[in-house]
Amino acid sequence: MRIISGKARGTKLYTLEGMNTRPTLDRVKESIFNIIQNEIDGAKVLDLFAGSGAIGLEFLSRGAKEAVLCDKSKEAIEVIRKNINKIHMEEKTKVFNTDFETCLEKIKNQQFDIIYLDPPYATNYIVKSVKKIIEFGIITKDSTIIIETDDEKRILKEIENLEIEIVDKRKYGRATIIFLKIENA
Repeated sequence: MRIISGKARGTKLYTLEGMNTRPTLDRVKESIFNIIQNEIDGAKVLDLFAGSGAIGLEFLSRGAKEAVLCDKSKEAIEVIRKNINKIHMEEKTKVFNTDFETCLEKIKNQQFDIIYLDPPYATNYIVKSVKKIIEFGIITKDSTIIIETDDEKRILKEIENLEIEIVDKRKYGRATIIFLKIENA
């Protein structure tokens, strides 16, 4: 796994051992960043289920102003910190070693331009996260929420009654990427 583009382009990142996390494939990552490239420069980014931190760090490499990376796994946080140091982005990152609900509670007075949600697939964490993000005012009308899932139908059903609008949706093999904006912000 590596940083694809920007200041840290080509830097190989540390990864987590085992099957508890699944890194976003480079072709999926490249597509996501191509779609939102005009929103990245100077953006404040939240990666709520950060794993190795690769997505948040890719945003920083491409010009995001700062990134908040959250993961409840101590092993993931160790890897995230090593990766942050490797690309020299310590001053632009904040790391939370906690569950997503506690993290959202801690940052509820902040607003983010881009929020990336890639939780363990067989959970209801996406709908819970989006509800809290809206409730806590963590996004604005210009913010984008990006969801990665392998169960598009279930996720779309779970979020259909929330105050959000689906602005784009792409399928890459098993993974579906859904781009959301808040309604009535």
